[in-house]
Amino acid sequence: MKNGKKLFFLTEAALGLLVLATVILMLQEQNGRNTPRISVILQNAQDSQWAAFRYGLKMAAQDQEVELSVAGTEGILTAQEQADIIESEVAFGADAVIVQPARGMEEILKKISRKIPVILVEDTLEEAKKAELAVIQPDQYEMGKVLAEELLKDYAGGVEGKRIGIYRESMDSPAEQQRKKGFEDELKEAGALIVWDTSAEEQQQTGESLEDLPEVDFVMGMNDDALVRAGETAANGNLHGALVYGIGNSTEAVYYLDTGIVERLVVPDEFQAGYQILTESAESLRSYFYKPQDCEVSCTVLTRDTLFSKENQEILFTMSQG
Repeated sequence: MKNGKKLFFLTEAALGLLVLATVILMLQEQNGRNTPRISVILQNAQDSQWAAFRYGLKMAAQDQEVELSVAGTEGILTAQEQADIIESEVAFGADAVIVQPARGMEEILKKISRKIPVILVEDTLEEAKKAELAVIQPDQYEMGKVLAEELLKDYAGGVEGKRIGIYRESMDSPAEQQRKKGFEDELKEAGALIVWDTSAEEQQQTGESLEDLPEVDFVMGMNDDALVRAGETAANGNLHGALVYGIGNSTEAVYYLDTGIVERLVVPDEFQAGYQILTESAESLRSYFYKPQDCEVSCTVLTRDTLFSKENQEILFTMSQG
């Protein structure tokens, strides 16, 4: 009788261990399948200006052990197009979203952020702060200021009476508005004249091109697309001798600097922006109570003389990745 009870308890213990082992294996398999998934939606995501940013995302995803998905968008998305992509990404299993929002996305993103973490790549929404969405981006005002400082350095401050044209991608972009403000504030006492301020978006509506605008001494590209367009126009001899300065982070922008078409290039640290935003997003998934933090990344000035210096090799490397 005693041996029978002993055998019974041993059998029960063995079965219990078997069940426990089975549960552990099932949990391990489940955890393997449920690796956190973070989706990234950018405007014209495959453009080379995002190469360093995408590389930063990729490196952080490896370090944070999360699955990364960058939507293969082309061109500038409308709010509805972007909302459809985000909805599709969430339906496919996105646990968090990183987005460079289109205009009119305020309410949509606020609604999504109640369900999953949302972080903005740039503060392109007027209501971003009211929506309490974290923003990770370059210091926009500082980059405009640095751009003006480089112009003043080149001419030892002697730009009084010089004519300047400001070229942007969009007149409505808060990021570009801040860059312009930083640029103008730094030049306030220098006596230079802002002759025109236009955008590629505005020109599409009017049919006007850069070569049709009044002649200036300098054209300032306020973002990568604008800078590259200005560089291309100058390369074709259609800027009437104006010198090009600007903010950019693509291989095309570097090409125009290297070939002497662009005088100075202010480059935001997009690798760090991508790495930091993915890290913040991953952290918000680990802790329900973690609130992603705003972050501004630095910028670097490239010239033809310093372009291939040892200090700038890492910048050029990240821009060639992704």
